[in-house]
Amino acid sequence: MSETPLPPRPEYHPGSAQPRLNRPVHERYPQIRSTSGYGDPRIRSTGPGPGAGTEQEPERSSRLNARLVLALTVVIGQLWALTVTVNEWMKGNTGTAWWGAGFLILSFLVVIGLWLLDPKDR
Repeated sequence: MSETPLPPRPEYHPGSAQPRLNRPVHERYPQIRSTSGYGDPRIRSTGPGPGAGTEQEPERSSRLNARLVLALTVVIGQLWALTVTVNEWMKGNTGTAWWGAGFLILSFLVVIGLWLLDPKDR
């Protein structure tokens, strides 16, 4: 399998064949001024003040993190149980598979219970 060679690149010439595009930037874009940004009267605020981005409610954050860890633990358990349940079902051990299905339903109800625990946090 042979590769076809790429055509040679055209020689680079600075500027454009269209003279209107060769004007200086301030002529092409008159709306951009040297004071755009800090001297623009439309800008009223420089952005968030000191302490922006820091946690304002550490108790809420820790509560949400704890619930997230619990939910992730349940999800990992569900994935493991699903694997075991499907393997047992495929082997023909339907009794064990039904117990696994019951565990999956129970763990799903635990996640729903965690979600209903604090409705004002949503």
